[in-house]
Amino acid sequence: MEHKIKVIGIGDEGKQGLLPLYEKYIYESDLLVGGERLLKSFSDYPGEKRVIKGGLKELVDDLHKESRKVVILASGDPLFYGIGSYLGKKLDIEIYPYLSSIQLAFARMNEGWQDAYVTSVHGRSIQGLVQRINGREKIVLLTDEKNTPAEIARYMRSYEVNEYRAFVAENLGGENERCGYYELVEMEKMEFSPLNVVILKKVEAVKTWSFGIEDDEFHQRKPEKGLLTKKEIRSLSLMALNLNENSIIWDIGTCTGSVAIEACLIAKKGQVYAIEKNEHDLENCYLNQVKFRTDFIAIHGKAPDHLHTFPDPDAVFIGGTAGNMGDILEACCSRLKEGGRIVLNAVTIENLMQAVEGFKRNGLETTITLAQISRSKPILNLTRFDALNPIYIITAQHKKGES
Repeated sequence: MEHKIKVIGIGDEGKQGLLPLYEKYIYESDLLVGGERLLKSFSDYPGEKRVIKGGLKELVDDLHKESRKVVILASGDPLFYGIGSYLGKKLDIEIYPYLSSIQLAFARMNEGWQDAYVTSVHGRSIQGLVQRINGREKIVLLTDEKNTPAEIARYMRSYEVNEYRAFVAENLGGENERCGYYELVEMEKMEFSPLNVVILKKVEAVKTWSFGIEDDEFHQRKPEKGLLTKKEIRSLSLMALNLNENSIIWDIGTCTGSVAIEACLIAKKGQVYAIEKNEHDLENCYLNQVKFRTDFIAIHGKAPDHLHTFPDPDAVFIGGTAGNMGDILEACCSRLKEGGRIVLNAVTIENLMQAVEGFKRNGLETTITLAQISRSKPILNLTRFDALNPIYIITAQHKKGES
């Protein structure tokens, strides 16, 4: 007779927090599987125990052959950043969740959490966190031993994000439980238990940025302006890139970072990689990253050098080629993901023709938009129009049915 494998969530207090029915399931089983910390709560278990170590593939393969009654122990809610989702796709299981750490943390705050934004830096890079959380009223962060509450506070303050107060809940449900409110400047200097949840609550209104940032808002070369991709051209180019929240984007010749910054505001869960040959412009780019709270990789160099260090892109914006258009197009076209787009801005007819021929040579088809933008300008008590330089916006894609 086959038995469905039961996955049972357990809190930090171990066996004491279990429903009697769940405890009955455990002691009636023949094989108990879980992490060492969870298994210690069942020292009197009469059956066989198996410690989960490393990946789950070997465990799943073995459980496919198992005919005995099996219970797998998991922390909290197995379906919340836990093993439940993975096991549910591989095995015939029944899941019995415990309270998640987030539920318990908000219970300690006496506050609802249906409106909270939840994200994790547990086992993953903190890079890009600032654009994911910026402007949100209530944020939950799952941490780890590297991305601690102190490290989160340091990171946020490096982007001048100071409008939040933190609630840190440690060892929830356990004997050493500790919960408290902290200012970020205070949290930056403290140590916390590795088992913690951080909740950030906005206590002060600040300006947030959205699509179509005014040109004058960016740090840029002075008195020599004009190296910034103008707002109207920037907006049209970003629309042509067809970005989504998970896009991986390259910005070649980023200069002040205006396109990369607005790309980050769209692809909040994605990644942006930028390269700029002029060191002084790159310094302005770093200042703009802090001002607009966008965390992306921006390196000093001349494309196509360094592009091999970037992951394959869903979208590429080329704002400048510094005479290397042929090599840059070859590098970008060969790495572009299926369904992706490359957008190149050209000012001269010669560069337009070189770009179209280069894309064709690399197997991509193009569409071209000529943008001729004029802005109103006061003249005494009247108004006239001041024309910006015409820009060719060239969008390249793989031919249909090809990649």
